Amino acid sequence: MNHPAELAIHSLLQNVMSGKAKVDSAVLDVVAKDVRDALSRQFSGEKRTFKLRMSNIGRKKCQLWFDKNHPEEKISDSPYFLINMILGDIIEAVFKGLLRAADVKFDDSEQVSLPLKGGHVDGTYDLVLNGKVDDVKSASPWAYENKFIDFETLQSKDSFGYVSQLVGYSKAKGVPVGGWWVVNKANGNFKYVSASGVDVKEEMEKIQNTVDYINNDEPFERCYEPVAETYYGKPSGNMKLGIECSLCSYREKCWDNLQVLPSKVSKSATPPLINYVKLVDAQDTV
Repeated sequence: MNHPAELAIHSLLQNVMSGKAKVDSAVLDVVAKDVRDALSRQFSGEKRTFKLRMSNIGRKKCQLWFDKNHPEEKISDSPYFLINMILGDIIEAVFKGLLRAADVKFDDSEQVSLPLKGGHVDGTYDLVLNGKVDDVKSASPWAYENKFIDFETLQSKDSFGYVSQLVGYSKAKGVPVGGWWVVNKANGNFKYVSASGVDVKEEMEKIQNTVDYINNDEPFERCYEPVAETYYGKPSGNMKLGIECSLCSYREKCWDNLQVLPSKVSKSATPPLINYVKLVDAQDTV
């Protein structure tokens, strides 16, 4: 634990579980309202049209290009995706409730606008704590253990654009960058990951470049190249999509020679599915 608020919440939870404290009804009312507002928003049935927002400004430009120009090519989200989004909203509401119950003072979420050349980007930050803007993220066990380790690790695996999102909030609000409160969706563990190593100027340049690329209707360019498949460090000769492209909802359109097949090198009885774009025993080429 490296943040005073972490200690405060841990102490609160221990006291509640031991019967030494309880959460005030006024705090519970705020949590209930936040959850209800989130459910109303998620179940509204409204289809959002594309626009650059704080929540997507850090995503890769190739994905945003498809979002704007060919959203019909997107692989449909599983119905369970909506539940995942709702769980994220509930976790944020409960976490803020824990901060309030632990008497940690913070400024609640507020919609802000970031002025840029050629327009502006809007969004709603989660909270300002100790004069710095923070974001609350719910994470899978893998992401909690492997991505949200420290700022450097998160930045190197930031396919969702969390760093640019936080910097955008910071500049729009006019307060320093704080970090991320990360909650493990599987077991409730939480931690604070500071963004103290962020290069704000560099991130702002990325944001402006993204705005220029999308607003100027630049031609499509792939953001990534395929990677070599290996087996115990030895290349198989096959080429596959990297993790970023494998998670992209437009991978089938971007890679028209994509083949989803059981791993060619795995010896498992149930080999994992791999997104191949070139096979040594086929005529497929990148």
